[in-house]
Amino acid sequence: MQATPREITVPYRPIPLPIPEGIKPNEFFNSAENLHDLVQNNGLLHTPENLLLYRKALGHSREFDTSIIYNTSKCILDPLGRPSRRTQVPDQVRQIWNRMNQIIISFMLEQYPDPDKWLILAGEASLDATWPLTSPGVPSIRMLHNHFIVFSKEELRQAKLADPNNPNLTDGDQHSLFAEHIPHVYREFFAKALDLDILQSVDRESTKIGVTGYPQGLPSWEVHGGVAALQDIRFWQEYDMVLKGFLDFYRTFFGQVSTRNTPMPKHVYFPEQVEQVLLYNNDFLKTVKKVRDRCIKDPKYANSIRWQPAFKQLIYRNDEGKLIVTISQNSVGNAITELLGVVVNRVPDADGYAEIEPKLLEKLFALRERLVEADLGVPIENQFWHEQGAEMP
Repeated sequence: MQATPREITVPYRPIPLPIPEGIKPNEFFNSAENLHDLVQNNGLLHTPENLLLYRKALGHSREFDTSIIYNTSKCILDPLGRPSRRTQVPDQVRQIWNRMNQIIISFMLEQYPDPDKWLILAGEASLDATWPLTSPGVPSIRMLHNHFIVFSKEELRQAKLADPNNPNLTDGDQHSLFAEHIPHVYREFFAKALDLDILQSVDRESTKIGVTGYPQGLPSWEVHGGVAALQDIRFWQEYDMVLKGFLDFYRTFFGQVSTRNTPMPKHVYFPEQVEQVLLYNNDFLKTVKKVRDRCIKDPKYANSIRWQPAFKQLIYRNDEGKLIVTISQNSVGNAITELLGVVVNRVPDADGYAEIEPKLLEKLFALRERLVEADLGVPIENQFWHEQGAEMP
């Protein structure tokens, strides 16, 4: 079987709200009104910390698909002022978020124990608040949210081959820029900056999903201790360290691209390593120069660059059944699933979604009950769920 990205088609139920005349869809999706509708029609559970568990009616998978969003739509009306990554979330909110993640990932592994049959992933994609709202490909909801998705590997094996030149798989000409051009610097920085115990660096080949051959060339770490380690606060501290290291590298790199010989960015997490490993590294600065020179000559390329940190960070299960953490650059348009080589073609099809909806909801209600038992929120009861025949806790 050829290891190559796969493309699957998933039906979705169109949102019931009309978009007001004179407003672009991605502007409307960030409105408090749309988020209110998200709660009413798709919300499953919410916490006092404004964390919302909801079903992905416009989703990625026929099997299991849900998200948690930090719903600040009513308390932060400026979309550009909302948290767009985990490091911007208050500590008390992040504690609840981590516990919810741990329980959901454990639930997914229980429900789908065979790594030969099921691809399991949980991850976060940054919703960078520096993008203009009108830019193409801007995330539909400009608030931090996590994805929890399960794919049938048999469905992926039977799926058509995706175009490897799909821009969403190549990150708009920037895919793995760091790993492809300065991998030794990238990995050295992570090795020297991060004090890791539970997360253990692993080679590229062991991280790949056999059916797709992805991820490709990204720094990756095995979770020593497996799912039990997710109950240890140290794991989540190390998970945040990976993100902080990435943010320092990204900000330093594109800061130098933007302004030659600019000082170290303010408020870096690992200033000593930024100075020693990056700002005095000729290979690092030569690559910076190449990108800067191209930006000056190629306006389309310059326009495609995310000047502020943009990333996708995943916890997923590899073919050997081990949990892997990886992180990648993000760009306009790509989805979190494409980091693992899964391209999702979502089509508006209310009847098709209705066929898969009952089994999806059955699992999501079971998950919700587990979260409620752990004092991680209260159920959202509304007419829609009663119409579905769901038995409310």
